[in-house]
Amino acid sequence: MTETVRYGVIGAGLMGIEHIHNLLMLPGAEIVAVADPDAGSLNNAKSLVDPKTQFYRNHYELLEESTCDALIVATPNMTHTEILLEIVETGLPTLIEKPLCTTIADCEKVIEKAQDRCKIWVGLEYRYIPAIAELIQNVSTGVIGPVRMVAIREHRFPFLEKVGNWNRFNENTGGTLVEKCCHFFDLMRLISGSDPVRVFASGNQDVNHLNETYDGRIPDILDNAYVVVDFESGARGMLDLCMFAEASHNQEEISVVGPLGKIEALVPESVIRIGIRGQHNFGNVEESSISNAEIPYLGHHYGSSYLEHEKFFKSVIEETPPESSLEDGLWSVAIGVAAHKSIEEGRPVNLEEVLTN
Repeated sequence: MTETVRYGVIGAGLMGIEHIHNLLMLPGAEIVAVADPDAGSLNNAKSLVDPKTQFYRNHYELLEESTCDALIVATPNMTHTEILLEIVETGLPTLIEKPLCTTIADCEKVIEKAQDRCKIWVGLEYRYIPAIAELIQNVSTGVIGPVRMVAIREHRFPFLEKVGNWNRFNENTGGTLVEKCCHFFDLMRLISGSDPVRVFASGNQDVNHLNETYDGRIPDILDNAYVVVDFESGARGMLDLCMFAEASHNQEEISVVGPLGKIEALVPESVIRIGIRGQHNFGNVEESSISNAEIPYLGHHYGSSYLEHEKFFKSVIEETPPESSLEDGLWSVAIGVAAHKSIEEGRPVNLEEVLTN
């Protein structure tokens, strides 16, 4: 029989509902509590879960009154630090939506307090998108040799509307290169197997949200950027982000090159291409489709959130460390912070300039 994990979900907005849908499809997952200060969000959650589920207007009540084995936190970015610091006191294993926090200082504060008291899994689920996971696995075999270059292109739609439009302002999100691109900086670091040392970026808000106002304020989030990252190993990463390019065949294209060859992942086409020098040439590489047909809920991220939940569930049951750790979350935020600083100051930024420890 499948063991049961009782979940409390903190935050029932867009991503909170996404997590609920995933948990409803996961054998052994039982949603026993949901918390959100927004009545509309709570009502959305009530329409999905078991009538016996308890509902709370804030996370304090959920932590105090509910009986959970694990927690999912899917609240606005700027609330993560306060909530995580409260959760650490409970010791409950927790999956926190990316980014870990909006600032490096807050990430470090959570890491310092958590230490061995609480296992926190950072929701960097792009690792588990089937085509990307296949790319990572192939790179790890050494088929292309040591990683020299990681190029990631995301050409996509603008930011979605969220409750209260909190995601329209840098002060709430940490900035586009933290809020959205922590996924890609995590992938660069994971694929290269090395920590970043220097970032150089160029970006702007050129198209999106310019005609919107909230309490008299115009959104200030970037909608396009190039970011180059140098790693300790000598590898280089490059991000090409455009958030007004939804008229594209693929949303994400990842290319990894070593001295022996090149591997590409294309999403949502879900295709892997492998070319080995001396065996392949232009127009003549190995190409294979990666199936996600066995994933019961694909959701917003091509099934990767469900796969992440399977792994988190197993981690809770077996009391094993998170695959995506607090340190991973910190590094993914730190690269984004350095990239924003680089854009603002028009110069390369060393990671040691933004890391306080």
